Amino acid sequence: MDGTKNKAAKLAILRKLRFAFTLFLVSLSPRQLALQTLRAVQHGAFADVALDQVIRQQAVSALDKRLLTELVYGSIRRQRTLDGLIDQLGKKKSHQQPPDLRLILHLGLYQLRYLSQIPVSAAVNTTVELAKQNGFTNLAGVVNGMLRQYVRLTSASMPTDVAAELEPISPLILPPELQPRLGLLHSYPDWIVANWLDQLGEVETAQLCHWMNQPPTIDIRVNPLRTTLEQVEIAFHAAGVTTQRLPALPQALRLLTSPGNIQALPGFQEGWWVVQDGSAQLVSYCVDPQPGETVIDACAAPGGKTTHLAELMADQGVVWACDKTASRLQKVAQNRDRLQLQSIRTVTGDSRTLTQFHEQGDRVLLDAPCSGLGTLHRHADARWRQTPDSVAQLAQLQTELLEAVATWVKPQGILVYATCTLHPAENEQQIDRFLQTHPDWQLLPPEPDSPAASFVTTSGWCKVVPHQHHMDGFFMARLQKP
Repeated sequence: MDGTKNKAAKLAILRKLRFAFTLFLVSLSPRQLALQTLRAVQHGAFADVALDQVIRQQAVSALDKRLLTELVYGSIRRQRTLDGLIDQLGKKKSHQQPPDLRLILHLGLYQLRYLSQIPVSAAVNTTVELAKQNGFTNLAGVVNGMLRQYVRLTSASMPTDVAAELEPISPLILPPELQPRLGLLHSYPDWIVANWLDQLGEVETAQLCHWMNQPPTIDIRVNPLRTTLEQVEIAFHAAGVTTQRLPALPQALRLLTSPGNIQALPGFQEGWWVVQDGSAQLVSYCVDPQPGETVIDACAAPGGKTTHLAELMADQGVVWACDKTASRLQKVAQNRDRLQLQSIRTVTGDSRTLTQFHEQGDRVLLDAPCSGLGTLHRHADARWRQTPDSVAQLAQLQTELLEAVATWVKPQGILVYATCTLHPAENEQQIDRFLQTHPDWQLLPPEPDSPAASFVTTSGWCKVVPHQHHMDGFFMARLQKP
């Protein structure tokens, strides 16, 4: 009898241990960690910061890290579309759902709609379990029903217009008006869609919206003072990383396979290369600094363009790197030291009030703070953080910076204004206003042999359009002082 009791007790303990271990596995699953990250973003954290913190706190395998990253960034990018599906499928609208349940539904619907490599049953079942494990046992049936209804409806759906051909077939009901239709289908605020429609028209706006929802590529810029493009290609190939040259950019390589820990790649510690998107590399070519000159970078941190300027000058002369935040200037110094560049000096201060550079710069770069609408694929939450009001505030700051740093340019010197946005108020309108108030200045296109020359528009400035050029969106204007 005692033996039977002991056996039963042991079995009960084993069940408890098995249950506890199951809970432990669920708590550390990529989906649970994704929910934890999305919850932090919902409370105001930046997506990349929140995700990095979660990854550092948990022992996440490389495979789970990829899924976790995809779930977090994808759910944030596609937030409007996923909310639209909840509105359509649920008895309660998305904004009426308990906040955590809304995020759980986002994760489930994202997998069903956008991740073809995950079986439907796995997407549904793991989402239902996620709901149960996070206090929604009584609503698990609702979650299951909504996801399975989506699956049933999907098989009967077909694209309805040219924009939909770029997106998955689904039962999503789209409004008839163009602007909200594109906004709901591709998951953007209406004001961003309206801005792009004004510039590009319907077909190209749909293509741009689609492009901005794809995972970003990684480009590197090879430091010619330390190595060659060929040497880096060989070293990366030996490490199992495939690369591709970018024809217009003599120092650029694009990574075609996942590199894992970027700092563990060959040549990083030796200063052979730095991560920098191809379009950002164009900016320094637009400045075209020469050995022995004084060059001033007005908003330098974290130093990608600063170090490129020094490389193009053969590290001869001086590059002043200015930024109002000392901690951000430390990143400039770290990049400078790793790339073994001697010509860079740092200055802490707001470039609107610095006076020591009056007519000191042969060339001045203003890589202005902007809304970043050309890099939305890299910053998943930026489309929801920026607003028309924030763009107006940034445009005012850009005007003030442009006025101030123009005084730094020597007679006959060059000033380059650059942004990574696609908003006319921050780009074309800034330059038009500057030239109207400074009629003696000239808009000067890059030299014909410059890598930036391929991107010159009929207006004389340079523009990189992401879905056309397969790089981040950028605007550059090269101005010469009388």
